[in-house]
Amino acid sequence: MARVSEEQPKTRSRAIPYSEAFKTFIPTGWAPYAPDLPEPLPATAWTQARRDSLSALFPGDRLVVPAGGLKVRSNDTDYRFRPHSAFAHLTGLGTDREPDAVLVLEPTDSGHDATLYFRPRAPRTSEEFYANARYGEMWVGQRESLAEMAALTGLTVADIADLEDALAKNASATRVRIVREADAALTDQVDALDHLGSAEADAELSTALSELRLCKDEFEVDQMREACAKTAVAFEEVVRALPEAVRRGRGERWVEGVFGLHARHAGNAVGYDTIAAAGDHACTLHWIRNDGDLRGDELLLLDAGIELDTLYTADITRTLPVSGRFSEAQRKVYEAVLEAQQAGIDAAQPGADFLAPHLAAVVVLVKRLEDWGILPVSAAESVDPETGGQHRRWMVHGTSHHLGIDVHDCAQALAENYREGTLKPGMVITVEPGLYFKETDLLVPEEFRGIGVRIEDDILITADGNENLSAALPKDPDEIEAWMSVLFERSSDREH
Repeated sequence: MARVSEEQPKTRSRAIPYSEAFKTFIPTGWAPYAPDLPEPLPATAWTQARRDSLSALFPGDRLVVPAGGLKVRSNDTDYRFRPHSAFAHLTGLGTDREPDAVLVLEPTDSGHDATLYFRPRAPRTSEEFYANARYGEMWVGQRESLAEMAALTGLTVADIADLEDALAKNASATRVRIVREADAALTDQVDALDHLGSAEADAELSTALSELRLCKDEFEVDQMREACAKTAVAFEEVVRALPEAVRRGRGERWVEGVFGLHARHAGNAVGYDTIAAAGDHACTLHWIRNDGDLRGDELLLLDAGIELDTLYTADITRTLPVSGRFSEAQRKVYEAVLEAQQAGIDAAQPGADFLAPHLAAVVVLVKRLEDWGILPVSAAESVDPETGGQHRRWMVHGTSHHLGIDVHDCAQALAENYREGTLKPGMVITVEPGLYFKETDLLVPEEFRGIGVRIEDDILITADGNENLSAALPKDPDEIEAWMSVLFERSSDREH
């Protein structure tokens, strides 16, 4: 049911007025709320250490980390809510929790005291219970009480109505830092205070919150393993559905739908818009329109990941022959990318430069392009950073990014700690080289035109090497063909 906007003028509202008799009747006859407090959230055992690490970076400063608010999708309907990643990381609140909430770290002599300000459920005697389409229990379900939220998060909690006074307290003598992009209205409110903060100070906070997630703790690593495992199951279901996707037309949409069904059932949602790109569409790096047909002689590039309720997401790509069998040309391109990816994974070692997997993968791809007579210069010239780069016509993107609670995690980290940094145990990165030969590219052999291949795995850096978290999904071309054959047979058996 769409919510009724409370901001609409009364003359345009669809709301039906409530009689006094109704207002007297509605709060009566309800069972009492359960007296037992909920168990802590899975992440609660880990969030205090994260907050302590942040506290140590900004002694004496008031730190404000909003969850963000609901965003209008169309007229009086909102997008599904997802909290700001820094808020989720520090509180353990995932899924759709908790719009308009704010975590405040108040400075003390020994560090910071953390308080979660949120809107607790209203009593059934309140008009909010039945009339507020954004927060009312009759509209969006039962919200937590202050005591219940405290039990879930292990935090001191307070009503959001108390936030304004908390932010204004001793503001003129306090540097206040806020995650500016999370909640524009709250940022304006903080900016209006007479305090010692600045946009530059706020940017330092955002950077610190990003860099706090560079190395995952044990809980986060376990979540990443689970996200990858559940994503692998969803990939299997997509393969089983390929014959039906071909038959129905607009097969890319069918693939997206099958994966999305499993993402919503097994987790919170997809971690990002699914790329289900068949044929030449695979040569468009961020193809999310997904409105094309699937044809038996084409490849399907499926780039997708399940986001768990804790918001940690997988990010996996497999390029699959729709028919279950690679053509000779498809296999040739695929094997080049697979060799490059393995070189990149081998280079993903603790102490190595972050760019080492990319450089290792590119060396392989450039050599293959040279062997095929596609490069207009030598391989050595193409990899020269000063005068080269010609290979980037067919491999435009980087090979790795950090992965975690965001699909492109830690994006506000400083360059010296990210792109120019080194790999450390606990980091999770992708390794995803590709080759993309568009149908209109006259510089490549005709047999390659319309072929796009990317292979992507999620790699945990360990103390003595790495762990491929998504290794359950086959990627050797012979193994893929055997795997797809079995899944096609099982799909056929289901139908009969």
